[in-house]
Amino acid sequence: MTELNTMETIVQEIITALKDKPGALLPILHAVQDQLGYVPADSVPAIAKGLNLSRAEVHGVISFYHYFRDTAPGKQTIHLCRAESCQAMGGKELEAHVKQSLGIDYHEITADGMFSLEPVYCLGNCACSPAMQIDQEIYGRVSAETFESIINQVEEIA
Repeated sequence: MTELNTMETIVQEIITALKDKPGALLPILHAVQDQLGYVPADSVPAIAKGLNLSRAEVHGVISFYHYFRDTAPGKQTIHLCRAESCQAMGGKELEAHVKQSLGIDYHEITADGMFSLEPVYCLGNCACSPAMQIDQEIYGRVSAETFESIINQVEEIA
């Protein structure tokens, strides 16, 4: 089975399982992203058909919510907190450093496919601002120096 057929099968199974729920579009989009890591553009027509919506309606929801990705993520996803506490404690400077260091902006992937960068609006780690999360691990009091150290460790493990 090809990768495309596998993706189509997964999406169709999700649609079948969830299409009768009230407000099924968001649960379907979440399930697709949970399974595939993103919501592929190729899945939009099937989702629209399964819910009797237009492709524009489905795409509008995907593009409205920052949580949804329409491209495959990197091997590791870095979430940088952009909430007020983190901004007040050097978050903007950290953001600039991270983007420069990785050579990417939000919603992009490094050339080697290792990291994707996503904004998040609170990690619940305000006492240790600025904060970031790599996959499931949360880091606090992140500076340019500690970011580089953390990234080097993550690359060594991967």
